[in-house]
Amino acid sequence: MSIPKKNKLRYFIEIAYNGKNYFGWQRQPEQLSVQQVLEETLSTLFRKEIKLTGAGRTDTGVHAKQLFAHFDFEEIENKEALIFRINSFLPKDISVKNIFNVKEDAHARFHAVEREYEYIISLGKDPFSEDFAFQIHNPPNVELMNQAAEMLLHHKDFQCFSRSKTDVKTYNCTIVKAHWETKNNTLIFTIAADRFLRNMVRAIVGTLLNVGYEKTSLEDFKEILKGKSREAAGASAPAHGLYLTKVFYPKSIFLEE
Repeated sequence: MSIPKKNKLRYFIEIAYNGKNYFGWQRQPEQLSVQQVLEETLSTLFRKEIKLTGAGRTDTGVHAKQLFAHFDFEEIENKEALIFRINSFLPKDISVKNIFNVKEDAHARFHAVEREYEYIISLGKDPFSEDFAFQIHNPPNVELMNQAAEMLLHHKDFQCFSRSKTDVKTYNCTIVKAHWETKNNTLIFTIAADRFLRNMVRAIVGTLLNVGYEKTSLEDFKEILKGKSREAAGASAPAHGLYLTKVFYPKSIFLEE
């Protein structure tokens, strides 16, 4: 008598990580990635090969306060106990925050409707934020940077902030939030959009800092957006100041438990 196979279910796993020691989220041929570490940990615990599909890919050295990935497995009866076990096996710089039951066709990347990033700048030398913020010593003009950031909300094609060698079909993104704020001795840039191009946020930050230091005028910034040339925009800000902070999904893809 044959034993019936258990049906596989789809799950979203919510994770956070310090990206310092990894070559981004996505698996690399000869470099350590967050995806590789998490897949190997889950495969060891489940005693079956587990493949993850992430909501997006963060670059080398970039951090994530929230990133989702999906995987398929049989019914998980005690998620709290499983999360504890996974975190016990994972290195200290990666953590699993939650696991959700989702519809069988739910997709961590394609069903994401909005993503939000923060870029952290330390205004002065701070030994405690060395790996987690870009340290600058001369404060830029935040008002000018916010005027330039406002222009991003009224633009669609962001080829000027994309890596030149990329295989995307379109450079169009809808940015719904882009602003700077100062908190104590820290400058924080928050940006949210339906999608982001590779290196886009760091290129935007670097160009906005040029505006803040009055190396690039507001009129120049407008022309950079129109011109679509990556060379005309500013240098990318360092990776260690960037955080993926939120990924938003329709409630309809989650199953009630």
